[in-house]
Amino acid sequence: MADQRKPLRTIDPPFVALGPSGVAIRTRLKHLTAEDEKVLRAVGAHLGSLASKDLKRRCADGLDHSTDTWARRKRSLTQESSSRWAGSITKATHDQWALSRRAQFAHIQSLEAGVRTIAHRLSLPVGEKGGKWTPGGYRTRQEWFAKTRRLHLLEERLIRERADREAGRVRVARGGRDLLNTRHNVEAAGLTEASWRERWEAERWFLAADGESGKRCGNETIRVTPDGEVSLKLPAPLAHLANAKHGRYVLAGAVAFHHRGDEWADRVWANRAVAYRIHDDVERGRWYLTASWTIPPALTVSLAQARSGGLIGVDTNTDHLAAWRLDAHGNPCGEPRRFLYDLSGNAQHRDAQVRHALTRLLHWAAQRGLSIAIEDLDFQAEKTREKHGRRKRFRKLISGMPVSRLRARLVSMAAELGITIVAVDPAYTSMWGAQHWQKSLTSKTRKTTRHDAASVAIGRRALGHRIRRRTAPPPQHQRDAAGHRTAQAGRGTRGREETRPRIPGPRT
Repeated sequence: MADQRKPLRTIDPPFVALGPSGVAIRTRLKHLTAEDEKVLRAVGAHLGSLASKDLKRRCADGLDHSTDTWARRKRSLTQESSSRWAGSITKATHDQWALSRRAQFAHIQSLEAGVRTIAHRLSLPVGEKGGKWTPGGYRTRQEWFAKTRRLHLLEERLIRERADREAGRVRVARGGRDLLNTRHNVEAAGLTEASWRERWEAERWFLAADGESGKRCGNETIRVTPDGEVSLKLPAPLAHLANAKHGRYVLAGAVAFHHRGDEWADRVWANRAVAYRIHDDVERGRWYLTASWTIPPALTVSLAQARSGGLIGVDTNTDHLAAWRLDAHGNPCGEPRRFLYDLSGNAQHRDAQVRHALTRLLHWAAQRGLSIAIEDLDFQAEKTREKHGRRKRFRKLISGMPVSRLRARLVSMAAELGITIVAVDPAYTSMWGAQHWQKSLTSKTRKTTRHDAASVAIGRRALGHRIRRRTAPPPQHQRDAAGHRTAQAGRGTRGREETRPRIPGPRT
């Protein structure tokens, strides 16, 4: 009988995740006068209109963009602002266009996957059952007919998106498409037309300036001195609002960065580049100042050094992080740990929950001086309803897991504590962990979950060991002339991750 099992895909080797390459800190602009807010709103609105016009020109250029067209756009903006404001606007515009291109390509890939799946299922007879790894036909004639209509819809969208990509067209909404769509249903969002308009205008303002090394305090456009004095260079049409020399406006209140303030002060004293962004939080009625700068990638240790002494395997789930400590030989030590978080609520609440859970995990790892192994998850291509069909609960499950944000925040926070992060391939960790470790680690006083067993599998893969547990030989063969032996499968043995088959008959 032919083997009907799906062939295992190639598992990528583990690697040490690189540290962050940039820093961003934020503080509140306090003690602003009415005149300060008036000037900030006027500058933001003026530069925002210039940014909208420049984005329109950049989208019109499409694939014909070059350094000459970039220079022409910058020269036209310089006449209505300044050369530095124009440089910041054109750079932000180009980054936004490039981001839209990447999102467009990802959308095309999602449409292609949906078309392939629906076309395959429509080619099968109605009611035909699928295999373990291949979907079958649709259950009813009504569902088959509805999917034919959806296939035509997806094909039309795919043709349109491919044509846009070939022509270099992208569709961008300055201020955010979500906020734009809220305009059609402001009552359901708990807003009025006036409050929505205020948020929309604030999101479309432009008050960001790139830093320059060698210039005073690292930025000539938005300057923050070591004493906390904030001043900005006014655009040419608004130069009459200046209250200082050289067309500058100095805000009344001083600022102080409490987080990483020493690093920021060192850069400002040395006139190293620091970028600033001023943002108006309409919902809270507050103004914020964000400072950012690039840093060289953090020095990472080798994979062998990260494995020395063992590490902590972490399995990511929708409501908790399952962690288990492993020694250098891949054996679980102590008890499993769970770091809970609640992802229900607004974005600020979810972000805080993830941050608190990671803080507890990192402190536990720092106390033991161990590295952390985590899966290199990516569900961007796994959320389509064409692939999972009626499994709405599973689609909601993988959509609610903040894997990309969690991984990025974990790497950033771990770099501050000097903890190494080892990323592993997520293939089969949950399945093989439950198969080989869940039952063996369960006792009368400890109930091991599937997620706990997956953390052990992740840790063993990061250590370079097989996930399968060692199988002891029969007692009469444990000690003989050749010494103690094990029945561990060789590296090239097919099916080595499976359990040892039971061979009937006497063991002679």
